[in-house]
Amino acid sequence: MNGPVGIVGAGYVGLPLAQVFAQAGRPVLLVEADEERVDAINRGESYVTDVPSEGLRQLVEAGTLSATLDYDRLKDVEAILIALPTPLSAQREPDLSIVLGAVEQIAPRLRKGQLVVLESTTYPGTTRERLLPVLESSGLKTGEDFYLAFSPERVDPGREDWTTKNTPKIVGGITAACTQRAVSLYESALESVVAVSSPEAAELTKLLENIFRSVNIALVNELAQLCDRMGIDVWEVVGAAATKPFGFMSFQPGPGLGGHCMPIDPFYLTWKAREYDFYTEFIELAGKVNENMPWWCLGKVVRALNSQERALKGSRVLVLGVAYKADIDDTRESPALKLIELLHAEGGDVSYHDPNVPELPEQGLTSVPLDIDGADCVVIVTAHSGIDYDDLVERATLVVDLRNATGAGGAQNEKVWKL
Repeated sequence: MNGPVGIVGAGYVGLPLAQVFAQAGRPVLLVEADEERVDAINRGESYVTDVPSEGLRQLVEAGTLSATLDYDRLKDVEAILIALPTPLSAQREPDLSIVLGAVEQIAPRLRKGQLVVLESTTYPGTTRERLLPVLESSGLKTGEDFYLAFSPERVDPGREDWTTKNTPKIVGGITAACTQRAVSLYESALESVVAVSSPEAAELTKLLENIFRSVNIALVNELAQLCDRMGIDVWEVVGAAATKPFGFMSFQPGPGLGGHCMPIDPFYLTWKAREYDFYTEFIELAGKVNENMPWWCLGKVVRALNSQERALKGSRVLVLGVAYKADIDDTRESPALKLIELLHAEGGDVSYHDPNVPELPEQGLTSVPLDIDGADCVVIVTAHSGIDYDDLVERATLVVDLRNATGAGGAQNEKVWKL
């Protein structure tokens, strides 16, 4: 396969994927519903940290990458990759409306020989049970007239060691022919492709990867709460355990899970498991522990202020870092957003500083200068590099460190309260 590739969705997954295929010499067409994003891409301006504007501009000017609002243009591509959000509903159930809406647009435009691959994280059975019938409504037969597979995205924003290009790609097709077509596509641009027996195996692989992290983070989050009562530094304990060269993998506690995948993926599996009269109690318990962390951290802030004979109500609280992890600008499902909401609800005078996130429109906040002297309490929620935490501790009245940014020095300082 050497023909043009169409990618539906130009977000944190779709745009880096488009860059990799274009750099491999394959023409790429991005179909995106946001007109501002389309215009930005076609000007060579990136809004995704992992895709520098300079590199994007070179691909646009070379004619190997472009964006459009028009689904009709997918008729001319050889493969269609779907990289769209799969959020949860208010009832914590899978919401596939965005993906299925796109598939309904693709189906009447589908032509013989095309490959369709879903990259969006979802529950086992989605590709076969939800996408296949819609696509076959075109009159074409899967595995004969067109090809259908699932290949989960494995993007970790901000990483430079493992990227879209060199992270092994899992692929599972509806038929063996579907799998082979998808493998051939990805091998034309990526360094490593791993085929599995079915789309269901590929779908569950992605869920397992993130559930594994969710469960282990829940374990250390629970341990952190116990350590707090016992007067033991959980960070010291985790660091010491990590010196064991076998049988232990280090995970760190924090104010909660962020990003699109980890806070959401466990619920996709628990929802699907109920169809089989099976209850994933272990996974659900981990989800409850992690979801409760912002409330627990709120209590930590309240106790820290009380130690200074101050109430949270009316106190000036500076939240340091609102992205869901260090050195990125992504705030999706960030625990900082929930913590800010809780601090506001308790009467705190809340502001935030984040060099990567200039605005939080839904919260009506704008990043302020790092005015440590003007805060009654600084709460470190995301430990961006480039900040002098020793100086912060020196100047601050009170610090609540939820990320161990202040290290061992913070643990020995009476005005630093650590998770």
